[in-house]
Amino acid sequence: SSEVLEAIENVIEDVFKSLAQKKAPVLTLDNRSDWRNVEFKDSVGLQMIPSCTTKQIRSDCPRSATRFALTLKILSMIYKMVQTNTYATKRDIYYSDTQLFGSQSVVDNIINDISCMLKIPRRSLHVLSTSKGFVAGNLSYTEEDGTKVNCTCGATVFTVPSNVQGIKNLISHAKFVLIVEKDATFQRLLDDNFCNKLSPCIMITGRGVPDLNTRLLVRKLWDTFQLPIFTLMDADPHGVEIMCIYKYGSVSMSFEAHHLTVPSVKWLGLLPSDLERLNICKDALIPFTKRDQTKLASLQKRPYIACQPAWKRELEIMAASKLKAEIQVLTSLSSDYLSRVYLPNKLQFGGWL
Repeated sequence: SSEVLEAIENVIEDVFKSLAQKKAPVLTLDNRSDWRNVEFKDSVGLQMIPSCTTKQIRSDCPRSATRFALTLKILSMIYKMVQTNTYATKRDIYYSDTQLFGSQSVVDNIINDISCMLKIPRRSLHVLSTSKGFVAGNLSYTEEDGTKVNCTCGATVFTVPSNVQGIKNLISHAKFVLIVEKDATFQRLLDDNFCNKLSPCIMITGRGVPDLNTRLLVRKLWDTFQLPIFTLMDADPHGVEIMCIYKYGSVSMSFEAHHLTVPSVKWLGLLPSDLERLNICKDALIPFTKRDQTKLASLQKRPYIACQPAWKRELEIMAASKLKAEIQVLTSLSSDYLSRVYLPNKLQFGGWL
């Protein structure tokens, strides 16, 4: 906490120095939305390069003066929370003055900018975010406030903790972790008692693009248990991108890659090659939209695809067919095909990439 306080004090000191010299204060941030500022390392994923380009938030420019003021406002709130050892969610910060902040996304963006500017992980700033992800299966742990959580009980679903860093006493007899893209598929697998049927496992869903807490939990499970981690995604460009976020990270959070990525993540399904192999009827597949084509072209150029020849081939199959499929397409074979046939076969015979 003293490191956080010192980092904030240094920022404010620079503001005072500028004012004393009758200069307009400026905040300088690494530009965390530019692919040119990111390098790919197989063992880490996407990480920010040391000498990346920066952007300025000026106090004397009408376009950025409000942003400058809001950043200082949030910095003062963080300073107070760290001093008093209290926490707030991003939502709490927004609702402390909705008129001032204007929208939740403004707060979210500024907090990520502050984390990047101070080179301090967001959770060390005492700012938590409300989790949207779910976890179930063979796992128990104790939350920071002492609450004991036991996910092992039947088909019980728990929300991913909002302070993943604070959880301890993690116990599991799971043989693997399964990350499921969508909530509907996650719920279906729970109804089919998948977590216990084949062999004990832990299931996680980020319910689409994962939030920070879901990614942190996947990383924590990897660090704690070193279990194989598989992903079950739709066979479309969006699903592939979500899987890449878990495995390699995202450009906007590349400054925190070391805490968030799990490069050992494997692609279990749904593979574009599975659609042909399982003889899925063409009528059950969905034609690409323009957006799908753009997204796929962008994915094929990403640095991490070049080092994954098997993934590259799957993307080429998708590009050639211009067709995509949701996991639910397997119900065209039988209502419980996913949990009864597809996943057991894949896991038993090593059908992952």
